[in-house]
Amino acid sequence: MLLPATYQAALFLMILSMLCWGSWANTLKMCPGYRFQLFYWDYALGLAGAAIFWGLTAGSMGHTGTHFLSDAAQTPLSLVILAVCGGAVFNVANLLLVAAIDVAGLAVAFPVGIGLALIVGAVSSYLVRPVGNPLLLFGGVALVMVAIVFDAAAYRRREGKTGTGAKAATTRGIVLSLVAGVLMGLFYPFVARALTGTPMQPAPGPYAVAYFFALGVLISTVPANLLLMAKPLDGKPPAKFAGYTDAPLGWHLAGILGGAIWCTGGVANFVASGAHLVGPAVSYSIGQGATMVSACWGVFVWHEFAQAPRSAKRLLFFMFVFFALGLTAVALAPLY
Repeated sequence: MLLPATYQAALFLMILSMLCWGSWANTLKMCPGYRFQLFYWDYALGLAGAAIFWGLTAGSMGHTGTHFLSDAAQTPLSLVILAVCGGAVFNVANLLLVAAIDVAGLAVAFPVGIGLALIVGAVSSYLVRPVGNPLLLFGGVALVMVAIVFDAAAYRRREGKTGTGAKAATTRGIVLSLVAGVLMGLFYPFVARALTGTPMQPAPGPYAVAYFFALGVLISTVPANLLLMAKPLDGKPPAKFAGYTDAPLGWHLAGILGGAIWCTGGVANFVASGAHLVGPAVSYSIGQGATMVSACWGVFVWHEFAQAPRSAKRLLFFMFVFFALGLTAVALAPLY
């Protein structure tokens, strides 16, 4: 399998994961009016398909480690369960976060959900495998948290100026954001534990772990998404399967592409996490820089702040500065 031989290669993979995790949601914008629950069926299929693709290609090349198929077949059941559980926990968190954004608005749900996920994920992953300078690591995480607060404030200023109307931060929306944040932060320790193994159970390679993780996403999508279709948490009417079957082919392809993009970032992150110098806490924290990437898409491509007041744009500037400082500190943590 292909694995990074240097820290520079591992850093490239972590940055790639950040770009992918921050970009996949653009595919949903390609489907205006398409309910997220319907989009999610194709998203889950695309994620699982990409995990198999990367396993059969990058996971089966080179002379390092065991090839993907043999590795997957030899993985101990307990580690398979850990990876599958990680996929299921992530999947439920992802669905709840989107519902929270619909209910409470981006300015509340995103900093609460992703901010809490960053703290929980960095701390819990560091406890599983303590690699990297803790001062740089958690100092960088704190700076990223400040950046997320600036991002939320900028969206609030924009909504007040443009008259789009920020949605009420209901108790339900805040609770959903908190639950989503905790789950989003807890999925990575499952992955880290599966990648670490035990003295009695050698760890599988990252491509096999990514495959079992994707399997967990696919399996959990069926009950979780069916429930959200019947009982939407955003207050909208139930989503019907007729909307899925009647959707244009391009919308289905967009959903598959979105899942494949997220999975590409996930595989890159898992591979980097297993590198000797990196560790899961650093890899996860840099991957969560996806918030900055998604903000860049919104600002420079979708022009979401074209009509925003100058104060909102000033807050965005500070958001980018603190994100850059925080991610730099996290990236330096394994070197010192």
